[in-house]
This record gives sequence, C-alpha cells and structure tokens, in this order.
Amino acid sequence: MFKVTFKFENGNETVGYALEGESLLDVAKKMNVAIDAPCNGNAACGKCKVKLVGGELDTKKTSHISDEEFAQGWRLACVSKINADVEVMVPDIASAYRSRMKVADLSSAEEIQIFEKTKADMSEAGIEFENDLDIITVTMEEPSLDDTMPDNERLTWAVDAACGVEKVKLPFAVLQKLSETLRKSRFELKCIIRKASEKVEVLDIFPATEEPRICGLAVDIGTTTVSALIIDMRTGEILAKGSSGNGQIRYGADVINRIIEQQKEGGRKKLQDAIIKETLNPMIHQMCGSIGIKPRQIYRACIAGNTTMNHLLLGVDADPVRMEPFIPTFFETNSVYAHDLGLHLYEHARVIMSPNIGSYVGGDITAGTLASTIWNKEEMSLFIDLGTNGELVFGNSEFMMSCACSAGPAFEGGDISCGMRATDGAIEACAIDKETMEPTFTIVGDEGQKPVGLCGSGIIDVISELFRCGIISPKGKFIREGARVRHDQYGMGSYVLAYKKDAASVKDIEITEVDIDSFIRAKGAIFSAIRVMLQSLDFDVSMIDHVYVAGGIGSGINMRNAVSIGMFPDIEMEKFTYIGNSSLSGAYAILFSSEAEAKVSEVAHNMTYLELSNEPTYMDEFVASCFLPHTDAGLFPSVTMK
Repeated sequence: MFKVTFKFENGNETVGYALEGESLLDVAKKMNVAIDAPCNGNAACGKCKVKLVGGELDTKKTSHISDEEFAQGWRLACVSKINADVEVMVPDIASAYRSRMKVADLSSAEEIQIFEKTKADMSEAGIEFENDLDIITVTMEEPSLDDTMPDNERLTWAVDAACGVEKVKLPFAVLQKLSETLRKSRFELKCIIRKASEKVEVLDIFPATEEPRICGLAVDIGTTTVSALIIDMRTGEILAKGSSGNGQIRYGADVINRIIEQQKEGGRKKLQDAIIKETLNPMIHQMCGSIGIKPRQIYRACIAGNTTMNHLLLGVDADPVRMEPFIPTFFETNSVYAHDLGLHLYEHARVIMSPNIGSYVGGDITAGTLASTIWNKEEMSLFIDLGTNGELVFGNSEFMMSCACSAGPAFEGGDISCGMRATDGAIEACAIDKETMEPTFTIVGDEGQKPVGLCGSGIIDVISELFRCGIISPKGKFIREGARVRHDQYGMGSYVLAYKKDAASVKDIEITEVDIDSFIRAKGAIFSAIRVMLQSLDFDVSMIDHVYVAGGIGSGINMRNAVSIGMFPDIEMEKFTYIGNSSLSGAYAILFSSEAEAKVSEVAHNMTYLELSNEPTYMDEFVASCFLPHTDAGLFPSVTMK
C-alpha cells in the first residue's frame, strides 16, 4: 500500500492509500477527489491534469502534456500509475465542475428577464400561475379534563373547519412536533397546507406569531451543468439562483459512459451520490444561505433532466435506456419525495419529475418545449436545445415531432482542450481582426476577470472568426500563418487566444485542430438532425417560421456566426430567438403552476419521437455537414456570397 496525497490550490488536502498499479484517477474517484475526466479515463480529453509535487508516478507520455509541462511536473491522472508514495496538486481548472459552484446575484441577472418572459408567454397561452400550497391560521380550544381530545384530532378538526373538507392528513413530521408547538403557541397555529379538491395535507406547523415561507426548488440537471432556482411558492418570486458542474462528470462526459459506470459494483450508488450529495445538496445549502432560509423551508421541487439523468438521480438501473429496444424504467412518475432521495429539503416535499418521451428525449426537453409555447402557436417553430445531446422539436399547435442527436459535450466545453462551462473566466464572445489576427473577447465574470477557457458561445464565435479570416480551411485545418498560429511536433495547428501571462490558467489558452474537428462534428450533428427531421415530414428550411434556441452555453449565441459555420439553417436572422435555459424556465413553470404541471404531461403525450438511427439518410447528411459551412454551398448562400 502506498500513501497518496491530493493537495488543492485553496490549501486543503486529502490523504488516502492505494495499491501498486492503480491509476491515479481511479484512486481519486475512490477518495471522492473531484478531478474532471470527460473521457472517463481514456486519455482522450486531457482534462485530468495534476501536478506531481512529491514522490513518484509511473506515467505514460501523451500529446496532452508538452515536454516543458512534463518537466514542470504536469501529468494526466488517467495514465499515471501508483508505484510509490506520491503527492499531487489538483488545480482549480481540473476540479472546476465542483470548485466553481456559484450563486447568482439576482439584482442584475439577465436570465430573470427570460423567466418573466416565459411566464408572460404561458399566461397568454391560458396557463394560470397558481398552485395548491397555502398558509392558513387555525385556533383551537385548549384541552382540559372536560375536553380530552388528542392533539392530532384537535388540529384535524380545526383544519377541516377552516378549509371545508373532511379528509385531513397529518404526516409523521407534523405529528412529531405537534405537542410542543401547540403548547408553545397556546393552541394557535399557522399551517402550511396542500389542498386538493376533497382533502388537505398539513405539511408543516408553526406558532401563529411566526411568519413561515413556502419555498420551492426548480432544477435543470444537465449532463455537464446543473442549474437551480429557489422561488416563493405564493408569489412566484425568484429568491436565489445557483449553478454547478454535474459531479457525475468524472465518470464520463456523456450518458453512455455513465450508464456503463453505473453497471459496475456499487456504481449506481456512486452516480446517485455524485448528483445528490456532491452537487444538489451543496447547491441547496449555498442558495438557502444566500437568502437566509433553511433547506427544510423548501416544500416542493421540480426536476427536469434527460432520461438517463432522471434514472441516475433516482438510483434506477439506466442500462435498458442504451440497449435496443431502448425501454426506460419510466417516462413519468408521481411517487417521489425528498426523503426517498436524501435531498436536503422538507422531508415530505414532493419531487415533480418533468416527463420523458423517449430514451434520448427527456424531461429537460418537455420542460423546454413547454416554456417555448410552440404548442400554442400556429406558425411552424423549431426548438433546439444545445447540450451534451442536441435535442430538437418541430411543429405547432397541431403536431410536434422530436428527435435527439449525439452532439457530444463540445457545446458545454467538454472535448475541447480549453473548454469550460459558462462560468467566471469563460470567454463567451470573440472577434478576430482579419489583418492582424489579434483577438478581442468578452469574459464571464467581474471587471478585470482574466480568461480561463472557452464556453460554448465563445467556441462558436472563435471558429466562425477563424473561418471568416481565412485562418482555417472549410475542413478546419490551419492554412494561414501568424504570431498566434502554432504547429506542434506532429504538425497539428492551434490558435492562441490568450498567453499564459494574460490568463488565469496554467498554460496558454489555445484552440487546436482537434478541438475544431470535435466542434465541427457537434455542429454537424445538429444541422443534419434538422435536415432529416424536416425531410421526414416533407418540409424544407424555408418552411420554418421561427427558431427557438435554448441551452446555458453563454449569455447568448451569435446566431449569424452559428449560421456561418453551418450549425443552423441559413434563414433570416429575425427568425432566431435565444431563450436561455428553457429546461430551467419550464421547471420553474411546472413548480409554480398546477396547470403548467398538467400541460407538460399533455405536451409529452402529444409529441412524436423520431429515432434518427433508423433514418437511412442520416449518416450521409451528417458526413456532408462535417464541413464549414457544408459540402453543399447552396444551402448557405449568405455565407458563400461573402
């Protein structure tokens, strides 16, 4: 056994032991040390960089570590074997999915405007924003020798009289605190209730002198990123917003790797703990702390995630999702409560799961479709959600068709050597001077923030600008020389966005030909899916009246740049609308509105699912789309006319 010490930039350290020959990445997983490994340890992504600061490692050399970096002690954890006591430093960038958990300042959050727009659009579509949670005050006679009714019956009778129903349910959590609370308040209580047509459930009780709050939690569980809101369930006011990387990412960037991981011994529990204990519960505590409430004041939650994320969250076997005939355990469920999952909320809080409609089109898309309100429009609308999987919905108030394509994690920074989530330090917009080849960019974060890497919207801009300036070819290869263009020993080109001295990074921030190729495949998956879905309906792009683009890949997407690289169809710019994280907007609506909860189920049932792998033309369309902008220049007249 050898001693393994993981040190972190904040001064903390974790110590454990490993057998000879174990990989450093596997040891980190075993010790619950957060190291980003989107490729699940296949040495393909280069994200699991650590620095050897003491002892020895048996390390295989890879192209992800330069000779200079290797001499400085940098190693890939996945190809480093334990053969002696060792100390390594884990940089923040390697554990960013955990270390950059963030609670937003709502006073200046542009996204709040998107939520308000969603609420207004859904109200216009006839959705009432109210729910079945409320606060009532009840007063009871104090017991005496002449009135020996037990406490629970006394409260039941009082609630019955106040609400006009005969069936009143008191959960165990209320029964536990009933005696003390009644006597402390001299038998006058405020009750948080859930009222149905014929019954009332008393969720919690407080002395009448207190001012309890009914809060709710809306969550979007993405494969890469998790976002959440805490709202006031009586007014709909957004009280707090938080975001974090999905802790499961160290088991792989895509759903297939995670499904394989959960099949291993203890794997299902590890994947569930990664999302609940390492991601959701810390976010809940951070958000609650920011607004001065306790987690147990959250009495309801709504979660929107893809089908695999929903299975892993519930600890349900997800293997059938990836195996033909692709049958998940559930599309809908209404039987989940906070105590079932170990979520740090009120223990009897109901957890609403936005319904799935297929193995690869899940509750995040039904929630997003709900928020887009295309189900209430006569015009032909295309809804596109850009994430680890690209999901599309096309239709109007009469029909809707959906499909999913494997875009990979490129839109959220995975598979890109300098890629990262849209958090502090991410380059989210970029322009390049055609003559000097010098870049200017916008960075997420406070003024003075140095760049750390590229998020999705920034990657779109950089590739579009490199192509526009003639720095790369339609195949994504570097064809122009300059101070910022480099070639490694293998002849592979790259473009330097920010030198190490100007960046908050351990090395220069550069985008390589491998990165560009990964992104071209991702954008090709999106465009080819659009083409095949439209062809299956005997439509073409000219028949699209509006395109709604969703996904938390930056503060917004430059639609013209997305068209110029062949990701979106070449139609009028005014037809495009960026609607932000529509999955979270939809989860907010479902949480706050009982009618929205019913409507999303209806939307899911009315949506037809198209399996692209069964479409004979899809692969040809995909190959043709893996070009800037496309092998058929006639599909992009506004680009080729430049």
